[in-house]
Amino acid sequence: MKAAVLGEKGLEIRDVPQPRPKPNEVLVRVRASGLNRADLLMAAGHRHGNLGGAGAIAGLEWSGEVVDIGSKVRGLKPGDRVMGSGSGAYAEYAVTDWGRVSPIPANNMTFPQAATLPIALQTMHDALITNGRLRAGESVLIQGASSGVGLMGLQIAKHLGARLVIGTSTNAARRAQLKDFGADLALDSRDPGWAEAAVAASDGKGVDLIVDQISGYVANSNMKAAAVLGRIVNVGRLGGMKGEFDFDLHALKRIDYIGVTFRTRSLEEVREIVRRMRADLWDAIEAGKLALPIDRSFPLDEAAAAQAHMRANAHFGKIVLVV
Repeated sequence: MKAAVLGEKGLEIRDVPQPRPKPNEVLVRVRASGLNRADLLMAAGHRHGNLGGAGAIAGLEWSGEVVDIGSKVRGLKPGDRVMGSGSGAYAEYAVTDWGRVSPIPANNMTFPQAATLPIALQTMHDALITNGRLRAGESVLIQGASSGVGLMGLQIAKHLGARLVIGTSTNAARRAQLKDFGADLALDSRDPGWAEAAVAASDGKGVDLIVDQISGYVANSNMKAAAVLGRIVNVGRLGGMKGEFDFDLHALKRIDYIGVTFRTRSLEEVREIVRRMRADLWDAIEAGKLALPIDRSFPLDEAAAAQAHMRANAHFGKIVLVV
């Protein structure tokens, strides 16, 4: 089968053996794959948990049709249209654990549209609900809101009854579009006064829940923007892996600062993340209330160009490979 493989100089299109499903796995004929920031790190030679390394197939999410199932798989059968997360998504075929697979809704959703959803839904449901403990009537701020995951966070927060939803982007044109995805206010995280603006928008209380995809330079500003007893969930480090941290401010506001990643999750934990997400959000997915824009699509042969487009940081929403 054809696949985009991690080589010494980036992605290389190669013919590789088709994978075979283990007893707990599903084999899927991939029709589309979604790009994620972690893909760029692996293409640059970094590992993502136990994923990556020379010779590995790139990609973490896909959509397609079930071809075969392992002996322990239940609820799925060959021919089903599905979406899922795992490894080896930039390929004509991929395997993953059955617990990471969801049916594509019968609402005319296309394969490229479906490929944008798995990681965004899993990441933001886990951040907002499981770890962030979002309750209806609270205020939410999403750092890095113009990414696919960020746009999904805005929508989930609004869908679940957040009173005030704030998104940040350093790009003025992208900030102007955030309102279309649920943001009541869009701020520039590079603006020295953004934290004060967030506090003012929350009637002086501060933001109840911040989901941070930036880290680095926003760490202390996040705490300035947060309410007393606020929660900050760290899901990404687009602004840097390290930065200053005001321990006294953290203590003064009694903030819950929570770090999350999928890299150290067990198989059972990921299954539970997907199960919870579907329990809370699948009706909205089927109704078309939660969706992501596709910035641009590329054929599998142009996977390196697709990653270059993401690396340029000029996109809004998701970039997709059509296989």
